[in-house]
Amino acid sequence: MTSFQNLDDYVAVPRVAALRLAPDGSWLAAAVQNVSGEPAKYVTSIWRIPTDDGGRPVRLTRSAEGEGGPEFLPDGSLLFASKRPGPPPGPGDGDEDQAHDQPALWLLPAAGGEALRIAAPPGGVTGIAAASGAGTVILASPALAGTSGPDDDAKRRKARKDAGVTAILHESGPLRYWDHDLGPDSPRLFAAEVSGPDETATQLRDLTPDPGRALDESSFEVSPDGSLAVTSWTVWDKAGYPSEELHVIDTATGDRRALLAAPGFDFEGPRISPDGRLVVCRRDAHNTYDAPGGVTLVVTALEGTEPRDPAERGGVWGGRPPEANTDVLPGLDRRPQEVAWAPDSGSVYFTADDQGRRPVFLADLASGEVTRLTSDDGAYDNLCPAPDGRSLYALRSAVDEPPTPVRLDLTAIGGPPQRLPSPAPAVELPGRLEELETTADDGVRVRAWLVLPDGASEAEPAPLLLWVHGGPMMSWNAWSWRWNPWLMAARGYAVLLPDPALSTGYGEEFVARGHSQWGGRPYTDVMTITDAAAARADIDATRTAMMGGSFGGYMANWIAGHTDRFLAVVSHAGLWDLNQFSGTTDAPSYWRKIFGHPLGQPERYLANSPSQHVGQISTPMLVIHGDKDYRVPVGEALRLWYDLQYQAKDVKYLYFPDENHWILKPGHVTVWYETVLAFLAHHVLGEPWQRPGLL
Repeated sequence: MTSFQNLDDYVAVPRVAALRLAPDGSWLAAAVQNVSGEPAKYVTSIWRIPTDDGGRPVRLTRSAEGEGGPEFLPDGSLLFASKRPGPPPGPGDGDEDQAHDQPALWLLPAAGGEALRIAAPPGGVTGIAAASGAGTVILASPALAGTSGPDDDAKRRKARKDAGVTAILHESGPLRYWDHDLGPDSPRLFAAEVSGPDETATQLRDLTPDPGRALDESSFEVSPDGSLAVTSWTVWDKAGYPSEELHVIDTATGDRRALLAAPGFDFEGPRISPDGRLVVCRRDAHNTYDAPGGVTLVVTALEGTEPRDPAERGGVWGGRPPEANTDVLPGLDRRPQEVAWAPDSGSVYFTADDQGRRPVFLADLASGEVTRLTSDDGAYDNLCPAPDGRSLYALRSAVDEPPTPVRLDLTAIGGPPQRLPSPAPAVELPGRLEELETTADDGVRVRAWLVLPDGASEAEPAPLLLWVHGGPMMSWNAWSWRWNPWLMAARGYAVLLPDPALSTGYGEEFVARGHSQWGGRPYTDVMTITDAAAARADIDATRTAMMGGSFGGYMANWIAGHTDRFLAVVSHAGLWDLNQFSGTTDAPSYWRKIFGHPLGQPERYLANSPSQHVGQISTPMLVIHGDKDYRVPVGEALRLWYDLQYQAKDVKYLYFPDENHWILKPGHVTVWYETVLAFLAHHVLGEPWQRPGLL
């Protein structure tokens, strides 16, 4: 039996979620999720994975609350965030309840011994960055507006708690993000020096007093010498449209200046070169009403610094020091995602979706040449370059393999990845993976992965499930714990995973084919590739169903109103009425750049809203939504449910009061799959409807 045949076994499989490489390159700190506690929840611990041959993973941390966000100090000591109990609160830590309710900063000494709690700001620790050559640490921590330090913040929080006040007054900016309200506090960046025999932190220095909402979901890094921090910084115009800039902050004085900013662009994910002189980041052009925005990497020099040898920098900036916003990837028709510096500061590694994979590339700054380093079907992230420049460590996953730590030999480009010992066991798959492609009516190639169950053949064709991914600008190229096709294969289903128009990894023109007309090319691409799959001898075209979440949920709703070819449709967190959605989502500006403002430009909202076609729906539907979903608010599901009820359609509604856009709690994951499988078994396999026992 595989772990996919029993849902409890599947939910309990350990999951490697993040990697960081120790300064000497001898081991990786891995964040690993396991199911623990009652009721069950996923708890993260930190493991040590040796990078040499023959070693075994060792668990470093253990607590009921878990540990995450591993970062290293120069001496190899490990920083992490945790809510685990610690010593009595010190000055600025807040009261006892606050100190244990929020994550604190902990340190595991390189020489061994027990972990030490070294900082516990009242708002908790939400992000960590450490200098590679100094003891400077930068923390992200929320603080209440107008407070002058941790002590003042702790007093204000206690006063609100004692008065029973939870109200938030907004005067500008966004109101919510993903699954939580924004305010009354907002993130700030704090600096501390970690030194001394007990590895204690000096008093936290507030680098960004009263930043408003500028640091929500920010990414930041600190220079090797600890003197400068570079962070993303959100600015909002009067109409509520945000732009991401990069700002540089002096960690001693708190002086801040803009490093990269340009109208119509976002600058995100800064990475400072090992020599401390350059910054590379993603530059995302804003979508417009007429066209999608492109993505590239740009590099600039930190103000007051120059590259070590300008003569060596000929390719990207013609032998001169880089000007702000210099494109590292001119002409590359792919969207870079993660980026990491090579040890010599002369090139960068990055990942980008490509034809249903996510390979690793190398961009040489001197020549401008881009080289693909991996040739397999993997999707890579968590890039960790070795100090000697000979190896690159990463997490590798694929549609048919969970995230696994690997070593890439940079002296043998294109060679197979070497899998390292992992805290997570290998899984046995109940089927096989194939690739499928066809041609759309406009002559464009459309491809997909096809998961086939064991035994699928012309003699025993498998029923087919069409799964449409979310995003919409993403690709089926990596392992997914939330939407796992192998659970379906274990029950005899084939699963089609297409990349229609709007998917990444096929060039900007492929994205543009679906821009602003979600019910157009994306829909026809999905139907065309489904036709190709259904024509196979090992697929039973008379037994098909469709499922999707987020954009895939939108497509489920759209498909239900435009064809009756499927026996069942499952819509998870799907958009139903775009006009309603555009004013309730946590990111209305994103959609309004594409579809226009609904008050003055309602045409695209009406043309692309599945709700306009409710009368044509005849396929049984299962609607699923979490109440804490602020990206696609639960009102979409409620409206869909009541519209279908009013039309006397065959519909069920699975509702999660305390889940967000994703279903994350182990018990809820189980009942999600139990309900979906029972719904499919009833309508696709002809079995009696069986309500899950816990529902």
